[in-house]
Amino acid sequence: MSDWKRVTKEISFESLPSQMVSAIKQHVEQHNLGPVLSDVLICIQTDSEKVKKGLFGGTEIAQVGAAVTPRWLLWAVQETKTQTAVLSAPLINITVQDYAQTSFAKMVPDSGIEVSGLFTDSNESASAFIGLENNAAGDNFREIIIKAAQDAKK
Repeated sequence: MSDWKRVTKEISFESLPSQMVSAIKQHVEQHNLGPVLSDVLICIQTDSEKVKKGLFGGTEIAQVGAAVTPRWLLWAVQETKTQTAVLSAPLINITVQDYAQTSFAKMVPDSGIEVSGLFTDSNESASAFIGLENNAAGDNFREIIIKAAQDAKK
């Protein structure tokens, strides 16, 4: 069982929290990505709350907003005590896998996707986890991003 309680919903990009929308738009501008947000296939928001463990376990909350286009994955992460961080990657440069299919899932149970490859602001390969609830919105996002990443390589 995961240490996180997640709620994932499918929403329009503009319906993400305003700090996320502006942080993603700033990221797009900063990296000269052009009109990448003009053809969003799906956008989700996942609110995650860490399940308290132990005597001093404090509540940790994280929000992720993610958008998939035919050529890009863009996502913002906002945690309790940190500034919003934005990551992006051209789909042609990444591999997306259902986290349940990774070797880590046996050691650290959770649900979501594992993104590996070259991200926009890095010269080295990296990997990231995007947590998703096991529900219709999470499953739909997982299917669309995996298919979009495969199609981008054709």
